[in-house]
Amino acid sequence: MNQVLQIAENRVLWAGILAWFIAQILKVILTLILQKHFDSSRFWGAGGMPSSHSALMCAVATTVGFQCGFDSALFAMAICFALVVMYDAAGVRRAAGKQAAVLNRLVDEIIYEGQSLNEERLKELIGHTPIQVVAGALLGIMVGIIIG
Repeated sequence: MNQVLQIAENRVLWAGILAWFIAQILKVILTLILQKHFDSSRFWGAGGMPSSHSALMCAVATTVGFQCGFDSALFAMAICFALVVMYDAAGVRRAAGKQAAVLNRLVDEIIYEGQSLNEERLKELIGHTPIQVVAGALLGIMVGIIIG
């Protein structure tokens, strides 16, 4: 039972979860404003503005800094992990999304020419632009400062 209480009081964990939650809610709201329709799948989906991965990791790193010291080894590890996650979101996963778009177009063209394919469409929105990553990072830092 003591472990449950420790988890409930873990400010680092809750800062990360809160930043992720806010980022996901913002994705739904921005989709509603910009595309004029409500899309609840944006809450669970990857990609889009702002990056919830960046928000989560920057909130964690910032809160670790306040809790353990900005000169601690744990803060250094948290920052390094956040940088890897953000690089992956804007680099590797964004490239995978672009490749998925090209493959989906190829499949559409093959089907248009009368060929039969039973392939499901690949997810294209899985990565982030650099601006989406920065926006998520700033959101996470703000949450980390408030919670920290």
